[in-house]
Amino acid sequence: MAKSIQDQLLESGLVNKKKSNKAKADKHKQQTKKNKQRKSKVVTGDESKELVRQRKEEKKKTDAELNRQRELIAENKAVQSQIIQLIEMNTISRNEGDIAFNFTDDKKIKKIYVTSTLQDQLSRGRLAIVSVGDEEKRYEIVPVGVAEKIKIRDDSCIAFISDTLAEESGEDDPYSDYKIPDDLMW
Repeated sequence: MAKSIQDQLLESGLVNKKKSNKAKADKHKQQTKKNKQRKSKVVTGDESKELVRQRKEEKKKTDAELNRQRELIAENKAVQSQIIQLIEMNTISRNEGDIAFNFTDDKKIKKIYVTSTLQDQLSRGRLAIVSVGDEEKRYEIVPVGVAEKIKIRDDSCIAFISDTLAEESGEDDPYSDYKIPDDLMW
């Protein structure tokens, strides 16, 4: 049978007999202390059933809370992906823009370059500017109808919508009675 570490240290001369006996006594004291603690924690059958029932209830509550948090996170991710999809599908290109259009986002003045047509439509309220991304925001131009759909999902994504009415009141316009839908593709 293999010798204990304590016996091996005694044989090699690294520890003397006095230190070895003291270590055994300390170990014995710790064991008796643990046994006393265990005995004091012994409960009757009724008390243990009650403790088990309480722990199960606590676990159910914590599990329900964790599930609710996971569902909220999943819902937020779904909404964000819907917003990104709406923006990607309806973004209006502004590649050749040379006119600076200023707007405010989070109390900061931002600037994007647009064409004169886009500038006119933005100022009349037919187009809106939305922000994409959390850390590095980029701004895209979308029709107002799409911006309203995005606003329903997350109001913080809307960077600019003009307050002026999108309706033009031209008295001599023969087509003033016919409203042009926002999602009309030319």
